Amino acid sequence: MKINPDRLNARIAQAGAGAEDLARAMARPGLSADDAARAIANWRVGRNHPRAKAADVRALAEALSCRPADIARFETKARFVRSSARKARLMADLIRGRRVDDAVTLLEFNHRRAATMVVKALKTAIADAEQSEADIGRLVVAESRVDGGPIIKRFRPKDRGRAHPIRKRTSHIVVGVEEAA
Repeated sequence: MKINPDRLNARIAQAGAGAEDLARAMARPGLSADDAARAIANWRVGRNHPRAKAADVRALAEALSCRPADIARFETKARFVRSSARKARLMADLIRGRRVDDAVTLLEFNHRRAATMVVKALKTAIADAEQSEADIGRLVVAESRVDGGPIIKRFRPKDRGRAHPIRKRTSHIVVGVEEAA
């Protein structure tokens, strides 16, 4: 779960809440009011440090008297996927900005191998949003990207004692959904 800074700032302005009020509402064991204030300041400018926990988002949404789905983006990472980033990026580009039901349909009927991995990440993000009581009919794919992962290096023996390198590429697939405005 990641906080959308534009939506958070709009909700704070709408509620007229101060940073210290929100920090007190978010304070919990292991997170002091000062740490919460610093976290809120970071989230308001778009930095995701420290990462927002589900309990933090719920407490922040309760303090702003809104639902967690109104200020959060539900993000999923599929890491170390055995597909090159270049091939998986084609599928990520295909679904970016679409409604989730259209994106799932496009990926399930696509013949590329990377489509199955991207659809798994997308369905996980949808399940996270559903768990936080988001309206599934209004979800859109807000973010879909593929980053390169580590390369697994192997060698193939060839004639006369030679060896040719084999590079097995991996990738990290990131899919984020949020409710349409």
